[in-house]
Amino acid sequence: MASAIDSSSVKVYTVNGAPSASSSALPDWLTRKRQQNGSKRTRTEHIEGTIELVQHFEFPEASNRIRTTRDGHFAVATGTYKPQMRVFDLDQLALKFERHSEAENVDFLILSDDWTKTAHLQSDRTIELHNQSGFYYRTRIPRFGRAIAYHSASCDLLAGGSGSDVFRLNLDEGRFMMPLDLSEGGADFEGVNAIDINPAHQLFAFGTSGNGTVQFWDPRSRSRVGILRIPLSQLLPTGGLGSTGMDTDPAVTALSSRMDGLNLAVGTSSGHTLLYDLRSDKPYAMKDQGYGLPVQSVAWIEGGHKMASENLVVSADKKVLKIWDRNTPGTNFTSVTPANDINHVHHLPGSGLLMLANEGIQMTTLYIPQLGPALKWCSFLDNITEEMEEQSTRNVYEDFKFVERSELSSLGLDHLVGTPALKPYMHGYFVSAELYSTARLIANPYAYAEHRERLVQEKLEKLADTRIRARKDIPGVKVNKSLAERLRKSEEKAARKAKTEGGKPEKGELASDPRFKELFENPEYEIDENSREFTLINPSTAAQKAKFRRDEDESESEEEAPEDGDDDVDMSEESSEEDYPPARQKEQIKATSTNPIAKTSSRPSSGRRLVSSFSRFGTSRTSDTGATLGQLRRTSSSHTPKARQVVSRGPAVSNARATADGGLEMSFIPSSSGAEKGGRGQQHGKAKGKKPEMFGAGLQKGAGEEEDRDIGRGGRTKRRTGVRSGSKNFFRRN
Repeated sequence: MASAIDSSSVKVYTVNGAPSASSSALPDWLTRKRQQNGSKRTRTEHIEGTIELVQHFEFPEASNRIRTTRDGHFAVATGTYKPQMRVFDLDQLALKFERHSEAENVDFLILSDDWTKTAHLQSDRTIELHNQSGFYYRTRIPRFGRAIAYHSASCDLLAGGSGSDVFRLNLDEGRFMMPLDLSEGGADFEGVNAIDINPAHQLFAFGTSGNGTVQFWDPRSRSRVGILRIPLSQLLPTGGLGSTGMDTDPAVTALSSRMDGLNLAVGTSSGHTLLYDLRSDKPYAMKDQGYGLPVQSVAWIEGGHKMASENLVVSADKKVLKIWDRNTPGTNFTSVTPANDINHVHHLPGSGLLMLANEGIQMTTLYIPQLGPALKWCSFLDNITEEMEEQSTRNVYEDFKFVERSELSSLGLDHLVGTPALKPYMHGYFVSAELYSTARLIANPYAYAEHRERLVQEKLEKLADTRIRARKDIPGVKVNKSLAERLRKSEEKAARKAKTEGGKPEKGELASDPRFKELFENPEYEIDENSREFTLINPSTAAQKAKFRRDEDESESEEEAPEDGDDDVDMSEESSEEDYPPARQKEQIKATSTNPIAKTSSRPSSGRRLVSSFSRFGTSRTSDTGATLGQLRRTSSSHTPKARQVVSRGPAVSNARATADGGLEMSFIPSSSGAEKGGRGQQHGKAKGKKPEMFGAGLQKGAGEEEDRDIGRGGRTKRRTGVRSGSKNFFRRN
């Protein structure tokens, strides 16, 4: 049954103590807050993100051992500092009382069905007996003890320690009996580390150190009936943390017998757990903890019909607790790595609860629903598992800032490495948020001003976005944006067409299609639109780009033209009539009469505009939209490298040449038609018989129209009348 359960689906809830490393991403120092109350020298510890199933389930420094009574109503634990025993009432979920002792507790036993009678093995070679009223009796043993056990049939209290003797204290007679000498037969070992009494047939089992054996004694004959040697060749050194070296100092550190009386679990100092059938001297299962640390506790998970399996074994060293099936030791039912080092593990029979005594202030209680149900006194655990799961998976680091080593140096905090102010974690450190803010302000006093300026700039940009709606790029497109834009437009066009025709538009965008994801994200697939191959495949796109470049060049040349040729624009439409005195006009008329081809118009019509652009190397670019091809060819053929050329956009072509003395010659080739001459003649004939109209202070209207019409061909021949003088404040008359 256990093999069918996936280990990743097994939920482990911490209902007392700090969350385990396997169920929480928070380090231990971040979840713990310790307080010391003045002269009382008492410490309290608060662990964030957990619930307290049993109130005050803790010790001032650490806990050594924990067990529950046979009636299941009380839990008894020992710890330090000061050395003490605490009894917890499980029905009330609270501490019942605490009792102090003079020496630290090594191991203890509950002699009665409730908490009233207990025996304690102390670190100062004493055995203390307690009853309901308190301390009852104290006696000493010759050697320092390591483990104790109680044989209820004979009322013998067995105590093993550093030596080959196992001392027997008979609680019925109140005196020591003859000790059991384990060195019979020439066995040489250092001491007894573990004692187990089989619940079925009362066989004594002693785990020794030095030679790595388990000796079995019959309590009726008080003699050894067998010896079990652990296979040193199979227990290869793991090389893990705290390896004790099985080749030189093998030891048995934990023992546990199953209720059936045939199976025995043996924990070794190499971190292995061996399962034996007492009818064979070879183990049928072996489990490696993986750290190379001595096995602290080993026990069989049994005692209820609702258990996940009757074949589960729990083994624990200082670092990790593993629950596994004896038939498949290679896989774990579940594995838990507590926040503190483990000293002792106790399973509450018939339930999914495990209690751990550890090196932290808070003792730990684990609840595994797949392992078994909750007991009657904590039946509400089945209703709050979801809440505990949310609390055990917190990943928010409050009031702390993670910084790397480089940032630590820039802040000037690298001298705090190794102090409690910096908590090493992964590739950096955790530092208090307040300390980080202070150091950052000192390192950069203008950080706040820069931050404030950045916020103001972001707000201004948001306001600008609300006023000016810029074209936003297609999301997820990094390359080939023009292609994505064309595809989007074609899809919109197809959708509009389908809408007008009453059809259903096709769904899906090519740019967002995962099959073509690389085309718009990978730079290696970028299309070079300036290449020859792209121009041949997409001639229309290339032509549009070429036209766009030409328009840009023309706009740039128009902007540069007034700066380079200000003297050449004097003959444009913006020139006034006063720029051409009568003497200059007579010379031009004479030149025109002798050479009809060189006839020029001193003033072009209002619809004509001269546009000239000169490059920085002296060459010129002409643009004439109104001239014929032959005129443009004649103009370009007469061009010299030193000449400047101006072409009008009207019906005439103009040439401008620089003379040797630094002057400028310009000639215009008019392209007048008969329609223009006829039109002018008709207008002249109509206005010929019109008389001037006098009005105002000697002003007249219509008198100078005939004269003004001739100005366009030959220029002005006499001074204008009826205008206001700029130097004299009166009106001119004829």
